[in-house]
Amino acid sequence: MTNSSLPETEPSLAETDPSLPEVRAQRATKGAETDLPDEFAGFDDLPTVANRATSHAPSAPRFDGDVSELPDRACWALQNLLARRYVSGDRQPQLWSWVSEYQDVLRIRLSELDLRLRLVDELQVAFVEQAGYDSRWGRRILKRETVHTYDAILALHLAKYIRAARDEDALITREEIHELFAGVTNTIDRDLALFDKRIERAIDKMEELEFLRKQRDDADTFTVSPVISAVMTASVITDLQRQFEQFIGSGDTGEEPPEGAADEPAQPDDAENAYGDDEGDDW
Repeated sequence: MTNSSLPETEPSLAETDPSLPEVRAQRATKGAETDLPDEFAGFDDLPTVANRATSHAPSAPRFDGDVSELPDRACWALQNLLARRYVSGDRQPQLWSWVSEYQDVLRIRLSELDLRLRLVDELQVAFVEQAGYDSRWGRRILKRETVHTYDAILALHLAKYIRAARDEDALITREEIHELFAGVTNTIDRDLALFDKRIERAIDKMEELEFLRKQRDDADTFTVSPVISAVMTASVITDLQRQFEQFIGSGDTGEEPPEGAADEPAQPDDAENAYGDDEGDDW
C-alpha cells in the first residue's frame, strides 16, 4: 500500500537534460573528486631532472687536471673579468649575464686576490679594481697601464660630457674634442702642431679603451661610451680635476715645458682606482 501523502521527489540533475551547463559542471566536479587520487598517484616515483640553471656545481672537467669548484660559465666570467678592461652587456651580453648570475662567488674568488668586483646594473657594466691596504705580503695583480696626462685630461672631460648628456646619445666631434683643450693652448704648449698631435694621441687612447667609438659614416664623429661613467667614479674625477688645475697652473709663468713633459704618465693619489690599473688589457 502506498502512502499517497509522500511528496513527489524532483528529478536529479543527472536525470535532466545532460546538455545543461549545471549538469556538465556537476559531472565534471564528481569526476575530479573520484579520479584525482588514482590519476596522479605515483608522480613522486618519477625520476627527477637536474636544473642546470640554478646549479653551482662544476660540469665535466674542461681539461686534464681541472679541479675547479665552479661551473664553466662562472670560470669563463672570472677569466674575462681579469683579462678585459670591462664586461659590457651591450658588447658582451652572454658574459654580462654570467657575471650577474655568479657575482657572489666571483666576489669571493676576486677578494682572494685583493680585487673588488664592481657592477653597475643600470649600465650593465662590470669591471675589477685593485683593493689597497698595507701588507708586505700582498701583491698587485692588476698591472698599471700607461695613461699620459693628455689621456687623463680627455677622460675627465668625456666623463663630464656624458653626465651632462644624460639619456641622450652623447656624440662628440674631433673638433669639439680639440676645443676641450682650449685652456691648455698657448699656456702649456706653444708648439701648436705638437699640441694637436698630443690631443690626437689622447683620442686614439680613448678609442683603444673603448670610451670613444668612431661613427661608421663619419670618421670625425664619435659616440662617448656610457662605460666611462662607471669607470670614472666621482672620487676619480675629483682627483683628475685637481691634477688638471695643477697642470694648467704650471703654465702661468709662460715657460716652455721640457720636451715630452706633457706626455709623462699622470700619477693620481688614488692611482689604483683611477686610470692606472690594467686588467690584462684593461683600463
